Amino acid sequence: MAVLAPEEESKNPTDSVESCNFVRRTWNPWKAFTDFVPKAMIPVQGRPLIYHLVRYLSSFNVIDEIIILADFTGIGKQIESYFEGNILVKKPIRFVQDSQSGTGGDLLHLSRFLGKGSDFLLWFVDNLSPIDIKVMHKFHKQKKTIATIATRKYRREETGFAVIRDGLVKEFKEKPAIELGMAECLGVYMLNSKILSSIRSKKPRKKDLNLSYDILQPMSKSGEISAYDIGRIPWIDIDSPTRVDRNKELVSQIIKKLGT
Repeated sequence: MAVLAPEEESKNPTDSVESCNFVRRTWNPWKAFTDFVPKAMIPVQGRPLIYHLVRYLSSFNVIDEIIILADFTGIGKQIESYFEGNILVKKPIRFVQDSQSGTGGDLLHLSRFLGKGSDFLLWFVDNLSPIDIKVMHKFHKQKKTIATIATRKYRREETGFAVIRDGLVKEFKEKPAIELGMAECLGVYMLNSKILSSIRSKKPRKKDLNLSYDILQPMSKSGEISAYDIGRIPWIDIDSPTRVDRNKELVSQIIKKLGT
């Protein structure tokens, strides 16, 4: 099963498995845009972002159905309307209403669809990347952890860099791929349904549960979280149409690998 959910509360380059300093984003420069269109519906090469993700994930045999977890009482209804009668997706699509209980709390709505001890993929829709889900799932099984987080150690910068020696520029590097000091956490998770018990136990004490900070961070202290390094597989955070337009080459590269 694959679960597609709205973007995470935090998407900060300094967030890592090692530090777990998760920061809630409080300012959204595209608020006017997302007041009318959900990020899942941002146009990417003529189709909504979520279309590419659904088509890609449904191509894996380990995925038997797609669940889209969102608020369908407002602008999220656009997502449901888009997929009505869509014959291009070969796997069943289920729409599950969230309760605005945070990225962790809302996962409780999946309880009735998950078997005891079963695994499921959680993919936040602003992440666009051709991650091999079959390989990630195999890694998750080998580690025998409750959760596996997709991470990366390399990031392609959006600005130019320079090699400097003794105060003199020796070489220019146009948008290089740099190695990060810490692993960056991406919004793609392989989870075991056992995690719902942990969420359920904390729900009475806190209404809005953040998956990363409230649930996964405490588990990391006892070695229950593994990190799947995607290596140099391309990835981009689609947070606005401008991001898509500014990174046309990268987006085209990803879409080609997705095969959508």
